[in-house]
Amino acid sequence: MSFFCMLWIPMFFLLRRSFSDSDSSGSVWALLLGSITAIIQFLLGDIVSPGGFGFSRWLYGFIDIVSLPVLIPLFICFLMLLFRGFSGGADFASFTMLWLIPVGGLRALSWSSGSGPILLIAVPLLWTALAVGIHFFINLMVDNNRWYMVTISILCILLLPAIAATTYWAFFSQQTWLGFLLLFAVHIPFGFSLTFDILRA
Repeated sequence: MSFFCMLWIPMFFLLRRSFSDSDSSGSVWALLLGSITAIIQFLLGDIVSPGGFGFSRWLYGFIDIVSLPVLIPLFICFLMLLFRGFSGGADFASFTMLWLIPVGGLRALSWSSGSGPILLIAVPLLWTALAVGIHFFINLMVDNNRWYMVTISILCILLLPAIAATTYWAFFSQQTWLGFLLLFAVHIPFGFSLTFDILRA
């Protein structure tokens, strides 16, 4: 399971790169900043102290485990695009996954002792689902700027991180069926994005 946590994101990144026209701008920055972030978090530890099975556990999942590690590189990628840090366009999903490669590697080492499939398997899957899913809705807004499509996309971008954190909370709380249901739900835009990339290729 530790190898899955360590290798899932780079393997999926290469797979997606093989059939999509993703922009490689910012790749060095993504790996560098991701490495710095991973080391800082490894040294400082968690931001939120998880309690039992209540809101503090959900907040811990959102900030320290699932959602914020994906939202930070997405935000940095947006800022670099805004201030012309890229030579061309930006592939938010590729930038985020490259950022998460060192994060996943260090997390695999720190979670390897005593951690089960929730952290070592479900969390890397949720990371890629968020990165690709949010990228899908950003492209949806850019390609189709009607007000209702923009509204739906923004709502989905806000909901996806919350659903991902709730998925972690459900699995941790041993609500397995709810966890699998939410895991499937958060992968729906992920599936649409991959399907469209394959069809375009």
